Amino acid sequence: MDTPGVPGLEPVFTTMADDDPDCPYIKVRSQRNADGSVAHVWEKWVAFSVEPLYLALFARYDPGMIVRRHGHFSPHTVVVLSGLLMIGDHELGAGGHVELPLGASFGPVLAGPQGAELYEVMMGDPRSWSDDEESMQRLLAARGATQLPDPPIDLPAGLADLRAVFGRAEGIAAKTDPDS
Repeated sequence: MDTPGVPGLEPVFTTMADDDPDCPYIKVRSQRNADGSVAHVWEKWVAFSVEPLYLALFARYDPGMIVRRHGHFSPHTVVVLSGLLMIGDHELGAGGHVELPLGASFGPVLAGPQGAELYEVMMGDPRSWSDDEESMQRLLAARGATQLPDPPIDLPAGLADLRAVFGRAEGIAAKTDPDS
């Protein structure tokens, strides 16, 4: 039986520690809290492959950070490593796991008072979509927070940044993927 082994291809090792200059944490979401402080979602993209397309990352949510209800253009899994998240009506602490099948959405996501650290994998196109802006706006208003513009990010392979787009997933895919 043949194997898919590739001569010379080796494992790549990373850590969620902050001391790797080749794989830093980057800001991907921002908000101004009621007290004037700014909170972020930070991601460390430890594996971002174009062929096949997938993303594995460590994420850090600052305390009280809110992320819109959303889904991804691929299956997605989340493991809470530390802290606390409210995802819709579900509270997840360390060891909590979410499976998000392709086509499903979850949230809004609210980080607890100490924030949260996560490990996430998107098994295909990692970009997100949302068709429920109202739930996030209600949560932001209830907490006196304001969503700030998304920090710029560089996606590989010419992928368009869809973080600010709201609409039905099918329509978003058709507008961003010329093969749809």
